[in-house]
Amino acid sequence: MTIREQTEAIEKQILHPKACLSSQSKGRQKPEKEGEIRTCFQRDRDRIIHSKAFRRLKHKTQVFLAPKGDHYRTRLTHTLEVSQIARTIAKALRLNEDLTEAIALGHDLGHTPFGHAGEEILREIYPGGFKHYEQSLRVVDILERKGQGLNLTHEVRNGILKHSKGKGEIFSVLGGSETLEGQIVRVSDVIAYVNHDLDDALRAGVLKKSDIPAEFFKIGSDQPKRIDTLVKDVIYTSIAAGIKEIKMSKEIKTTAYALRDFLYENIYEGEATKGEFRKAKKILLDLYNYYLEHTDEVFMEIPKEIIRDKERIVCDFIAGMTDRFALMTYEKLFLPQPWMVL
Repeated sequence: MTIREQTEAIEKQILHPKACLSSQSKGRQKPEKEGEIRTCFQRDRDRIIHSKAFRRLKHKTQVFLAPKGDHYRTRLTHTLEVSQIARTIAKALRLNEDLTEAIALGHDLGHTPFGHAGEEILREIYPGGFKHYEQSLRVVDILERKGQGLNLTHEVRNGILKHSKGKGEIFSVLGGSETLEGQIVRVSDVIAYVNHDLDDALRAGVLKKSDIPAEFFKIGSDQPKRIDTLVKDVIYTSIAAGIKEIKMSKEIKTTAYALRDFLYENIYEGEATKGEFRKAKKILLDLYNYYLEHTDEVFMEIPKEIIRDKERIVCDFIAGMTDRFALMTYEKLFLPQPWMVL
């Protein structure tokens, strides 16, 4: 018996009956021989961590465009916070931590530069429309490994595709993830961002503490306490429901939704970010149009027959940019460069 098989046997003994077992995965798009040491979900997690797209997350905006402060969240720190919250919930419910972690680490790989602004801009200018969760799946299926993709398991791919909810229902089972582990990432994403984005907005001076409705302090006077309240509520409410689905109590869910709506109104779609949004739109639109005329300059390592559509390959290239690379490239292409006299 290999170490992997021992791990799979342990999963059967200790995980909840509703957990997604590694040994019962629906498999990969391209069949592979199983490893000796790691389960399929462990291998998926490691492939994501070692991917180029994962490394680029450290220089992609979470909310505030190209922030200069050292303590603002980036897309990478957001991803790590989601992973930590999701693993805590999965462990408490005796669900598959490895699957949960893999989904969490891969859920935002397709996010654009300049955060929500970048996604909205690509949605406007790319004829096929743009959704970051669909792009995350393109990253792991096609764009990584020079066009070969990461060949992840069905369960991880499904969790990545179904994690996003925008302003919609967080706990909707209809159209949601097939696994409880994927449902955990969906709610953990919200728990993470409604707390850390509020924290960053206070740090940036976009909001003052007096601007925040008093009802939000009922679940915690600060970020750690609010996260603790939300995580515990998900755990205990899901247990009370027999862990048939991931749930939150009515009272806490109402507050969480209200906090999310408050952030959309005052931060994501607020006046403070609209000016920066217009700048980001100008940058990405100009880059998009430039690369439509110079597609030979994008994805040199990916064979062109893999992505035949010119608009699609440019959209993929722009979406993969970091904030600083987009700014640097824009400056190089469109701004006069000083002469160097020796």
